[in-house]
Amino acid sequence: MKRIGIFGGSFNPIHLGHTALAASICEQGLVDEVWMMVSPQNPLKQNLELLDENMRLEMVRLAVADYPMLQACDFEFHLPRPSYTYHTLEALRKAYPDHAFSLIVGEDNWQHFNRWYRGDDILRDTTLIVYPRSEQAASDDAQHRQGLKSIRKAEVRTHDFELPLLPYSSTEVRDAVARGKDISAMVHPSVAAYIRDRGVYGGGSENYK
Repeated sequence: MKRIGIFGGSFNPIHLGHTALAASICEQGLVDEVWMMVSPQNPLKQNLELLDENMRLEMVRLAVADYPMLQACDFEFHLPRPSYTYHTLEALRKAYPDHAFSLIVGEDNWQHFNRWYRGDDILRDTTLIVYPRSEQAASDDAQHRQGLKSIRKAEVRTHDFELPLLPYSSTEVRDAVARGKDISAMVHPSVAAYIRDRGVYGGGSENYK
């Protein structure tokens, strides 16, 4: 079975940390491909700066064009909203019975997994690939994982591995755009051009280098 890592997110916008992380997961042999699944609506987030889903998807396509193991994915666009991961995984397994799916989540989401819809069922049926979002998170993760095991009936199956920490967030990219700062070190050149040409996130062409 082909092993697919599901990396869901708003990708508002996608940045170089996202693609470096996804590529590293593939390079370390944890999965064969990573599907960068653009979430049209996250039930746990209310983001007034959320760009149109098709524009976010197009930026993901641009960002992963040089990575054959990474795929832009609009699967959740065709499911009921808001997007609950449990429903997404169930639908994926029905649509792709010859694939084995893992779920890629940041340690911030991992620490709040008890808030996820049917989180216990996800943990029972799906291996999680949890990546750190900070140095402190990296050191705390093993202890937190053990704590979750003690309070859940489901076995928490996670991979231990070395991954690059995300050096910045999509919020920082948006803030930089709004302030007219150079974002060439934060996003793929084609994504920077897309943002510049469309003047999204409060920026205009005069703000870009």
